[in-house]
Amino acid sequence: MKKKQQITGSGEKPGLFSSIFPREYDFEAMLASQADRTVLGVQEMVAWQKTCPLCNPEELERIENEVDLMRHDMEDKLIKSFSTPFDRQDIYSISRQMDYILNFAKETAKEMYAFGVTPDKPIVDMSEKLLSGTGCIARGIKALNDDKGTVEMEIRHARNDYNALEEIYIAGMADLLKTNDAMHALRAQEIYHHLRHAGRAMRDTLDILHNAVIDLA
Repeated sequence: MKKKQQITGSGEKPGLFSSIFPREYDFEAMLASQADRTVLGVQEMVAWQKTCPLCNPEELERIENEVDLMRHDMEDKLIKSFSTPFDRQDIYSISRQMDYILNFAKETAKEMYAFGVTPDKPIVDMSEKLLSGTGCIARGIKALNDDKGTVEMEIRHARNDYNALEEIYIAGMADLLKTNDAMHALRAQEIYHHLRHAGRAMRDTLDILHNAVIDLA
């Protein structure tokens, strides 16, 4: 059931987060911080792909571990702080899906390094679309409390990035399956799959974020 918004003394409606979260914890800021670190992690993956030769992606792993700790801390506070099941689930799900984005980015880099896969154009292009869409998510989360129009705009842009990532994946796989180098195709398709899964985690994050925007209406 949708939680009603209260009117403040100034006649303005408080935002989604201020109406459901207790004051002792700023969950909006926690989500925004996680989003920023997720963007940083995907940026690290994109930058790492440009190094030659590819090195062990230790910095990306460090960022991913840091974000895991942030997410676990927020989950503990969610459990302790309030019992609004619908809204709590939305916030938890946004955090979890963002975590999947970063997990798949880390696995992409680790397997590229382990398998000796050099970043080709589809890998680079999918990674760039993932970074662009993740940046949209971060900006949308920051605007969720007070600027519905901005959130909707960022969601549209990110969905365009997701659709483009899917198209790049399909075209890249089609070319990969035509190659005569079967071992290269096997290694590269694993990387393509990870990036596609990261894109789908981005898509799922957007869907949940959109639900939060609808709740603001």
